[in-house]
Amino acid sequence: MKPTAFLLLVTLLFTFGVRAQTDSRIEKQKKIIADLEKRIANEEREISKLQKGRAATEERVRRLARQIDSRNQLLEETEKEASLLREEIARKDSVAGDLAATLEHNRTQYAEMVREAYRNYRHNNYLTYLFASRDFTDVARKITALREVASLRERKMRDIASLTEQVRIEKEELDRRNRSLDSVTQQLSTQREKLQRDARNARANIRTMSQKEKSALQRKINQEQQLDVAINELRKLTKGNREGASFSSKTSGLRLPVVGGRVKRYKENMAEVTGPRGAQVISIYEGKVIDIKRNRITNKYDVYVAHGEYLTSYANLGTISVEKGQKVARNQALGTIGSAVDVMTMETEYKLVFGIYPPDPNQKMRAENCFRK
Repeated sequence: MKPTAFLLLVTLLFTFGVRAQTDSRIEKQKKIIADLEKRIANEEREISKLQKGRAATEERVRRLARQIDSRNQLLEETEKEASLLREEIARKDSVAGDLAATLEHNRTQYAEMVREAYRNYRHNNYLTYLFASRDFTDVARKITALREVASLRERKMRDIASLTEQVRIEKEELDRRNRSLDSVTQQLSTQREKLQRDARNARANIRTMSQKEKSALQRKINQEQQLDVAINELRKLTKGNREGASFSSKTSGLRLPVVGGRVKRYKENMAEVTGPRGAQVISIYEGKVIDIKRNRITNKYDVYVAHGEYLTSYANLGTISVEKGQKVARNQALGTIGSAVDVMTMETEYKLVFGIYPPDPNQKMRAENCFRK
């Protein structure tokens, strides 16, 4: 196989491989977006059914807070899709440019071959070339050489045809990706407008509530964002665990479970830790992942890690990077921080609800003691 043909084949195989991988990632992203859109649409229908009244106002605010959070998730996932499309457009633009340059090079070579063949034909150089042979063996060798040159021209033509088709395909795909990006960009703009609308509606409802009602609402929202499973049931899974068994109630000086985070609130064995969007959530100590659950209300992940027979919980993760049963090292990433909505301001924040539980349910353990230097 000639070098040009081989390089073309390698380029095509690589292009198809990368395209299949990117298409898979984009389709996966579209499914996530479709699920979020369905969830938001269901929530909108439920909100529209609520009647006027104090109880309905509280329920409407709770649902609007969840709706705002879902829209934030939708915006983030749509931005990821847009980023994937931009990467693919840049790659395809580069591939199309390389193919076009190779095509132009081949055309230049072929044009020179045709001109040279025509000059030889006009000046009878082929006959001179053959008659200058030393013997019949030399004649046969030269005829073979002339046929090889003709064959080379034919192969060059096939290469040009193949490259022309590939350039056309890549440019069509590039145009399609650009149209997709335009559509996704428009969706982002629409969702941002709807997010602002929901926030305005929620704030208007909050202004009609008394301070007592607001406090009660805040407690309910906090409960939704925290753990929805019985820790006592999970304690059974820590029995006999040896991973991270050196952990004790006296362990301190540990890093916060959010990289670049800060504690917003301590409450006995719980801590709310806020951080930047996309911040990593890390295991405070070596151990074993004993369970992972998805909160049916917030749609976020809750991860539970056993350190010996102690248990730590990490609630409100947006994404996870571990599996149930996996051993984890101290400060190893468990996932990324999830979004939440401050129900009093309807502003989005990114926070983790962290909890720590000793093996004895009657023993109390304060979260801040783990991080005290």
